Amino acid sequence: MLSSKVAFGAALCIGATVDAFAPGAVRIGGTTLAKAGSVSLLKTSSLSLSAGRTARHSTLSSLRAATDSLADTLHPVRSDAAKVTLSTSTTKASAYKGELLIVPLAAPAGEDKEALSAPEGDTKEVDETFDGAVVDLIASSDFKGGAGTAATVRLAKGSNVKKLSVVGTGKADKFDTSAAIKYGAQIAALAKSEKVESLGVVLPTGLDSDQMAALTEAFYSGLYQDSRFKTGDGKPKPLKLSKVELLGCDMAGVDKTIKDAMSISAGVSLCKDLVSAPANYVTPGVLADEAQLIAKETGLECTILDQKECEKLKMGSYLAVAKGSSEPPKFIHLVYKPKGANKDTKKVAVVGKGLTFDSGGYNIKAGPASMIEMMKFDMGGSGATLGAARAIGLLKPDNVEAHFIVASCENMINGEAMRPGDILTASNGKTIEVLNTDAEGRLTLADALIYAEKQGATEIVDVATLTGACIVSLGMDYAGMWSNNDDLAKALETSSKTTGEKMWRMPLCEAEYGEQIKSKIADIKNLGGKGAGSITAALFLKEFVDKSAWAHLDIAGPVWSDKSGATGYGVKTLTDWVINAGKKSD
Repeated sequence: MLSSKVAFGAALCIGATVDAFAPGAVRIGGTTLAKAGSVSLLKTSSLSLSAGRTARHSTLSSLRAATDSLADTLHPVRSDAAKVTLSTSTTKASAYKGELLIVPLAAPAGEDKEALSAPEGDTKEVDETFDGAVVDLIASSDFKGGAGTAATVRLAKGSNVKKLSVVGTGKADKFDTSAAIKYGAQIAALAKSEKVESLGVVLPTGLDSDQMAALTEAFYSGLYQDSRFKTGDGKPKPLKLSKVELLGCDMAGVDKTIKDAMSISAGVSLCKDLVSAPANYVTPGVLADEAQLIAKETGLECTILDQKECEKLKMGSYLAVAKGSSEPPKFIHLVYKPKGANKDTKKVAVVGKGLTFDSGGYNIKAGPASMIEMMKFDMGGSGATLGAARAIGLLKPDNVEAHFIVASCENMINGEAMRPGDILTASNGKTIEVLNTDAEGRLTLADALIYAEKQGATEIVDVATLTGACIVSLGMDYAGMWSNNDDLAKALETSSKTTGEKMWRMPLCEAEYGEQIKSKIADIKNLGGKGAGSITAALFLKEFVDKSAWAHLDIAGPVWSDKSGATGYGVKTLTDWVINAGKKSD
């Protein structure tokens, strides 16, 4: 049987674009909620709710707030972070004393698929120290050294080490960032499965600084454990691990690499927490609270705009989406400024889609392929944005001012919700015909992109779970990337390769597909034709960037794993991109 995501993607092949996983050829776009007529082409004052509606909105919000407040007292928004010390040690692996020793093993160099690994270097010394334990383990487990594979054996009583694990690194001449990530993740997996308090690790030979960073980040990310909503016997026990030693490690700058990896992993963990939590826990208000907490933790500046303030800025596209929900919209703006920042400091912006729940609006998500029960992760873009903000706030890079922006709301249905056929006015005056209320993500991003450029950002990257069509094109592992600037696109591709988060640049095809988003009665429409759904979604967003270099990341596929849940995708790439932007302006 096809998984729901695959079945959904197959349905999309029939046609239609889909924002945040609308079902097949029938649903198109993302989510858009606003009352027809409540957004006027001429009067911005019509963005406001009437007095009666405001009262009802307030009452519903109060009732829901009371329920959510009770939920918050039972289960926190953030999971408990593992308290593990990772440090270097001059101790040789063969002399290590502890509960678990992990050593690397490369795959055989030849083409013989039946050949087994052979220990070399420190691993060979360990084998000799423990009377051939490594060779015996290789033989008994038929170990071939594939990247990220592992085998473990308990050693004899009286040994300095209780357990010995070998972890494959793949072929030595092909060791890369991906293999480093798998090695780091396997260290964390072994720490969990073997339930040890301390362990020693031998690093693969030839690691460069980027690979070391990727390995360390993967280790910390692998320790992540979300038990917030488990109770009683079903709640996992806390991780025992408290100490990890990198044996014989004398790599230059490794201490800083470890410290930086911890900061980035803190951002990844926050992203996972936000994306994994259900919509009754993570609301627009909660995202705003988390932004304020990030600011308190790291010293970032934080501004939260409420509905009235957004009305003053004439954000008719964004506010239209929010009007069907009892949850008030929250427009989030975090700013990182480096020491010595001045008017010439380079400014960049990350804009994340923040739909904390997407019902599809009046074009409601229906049927098993709609994945409506998973629409808690339609704020994956905002999770990545806030995660990157936390990481940047902790890392404090030089020479770059970074803005992190989220136009957060829900896409729900009530008597005040936007309807198909409505015409909205964005904050740049551009009019939008709504063909489908399930193409809402791009409507919220429109005003957020305009706002970002007004902050002076010369480079803007938006990140969103925007289209199911992107899954059809690239599957679950790759994000799609569209850009109006080759230099920005190359910078993102470099960061993607450095961090191991996969993405693929896609064409904008404006000459071929630009006509698809033109409206007969407004400037543009929020939906293209039957094909090229992710491309026309990107072309729509491009309409709201004037002069800045811009890129759009569609993370609909990699935001979630059916096996492990929220992936934290985007945090590492965005963080690396921001840091590199500062280095280029030196």
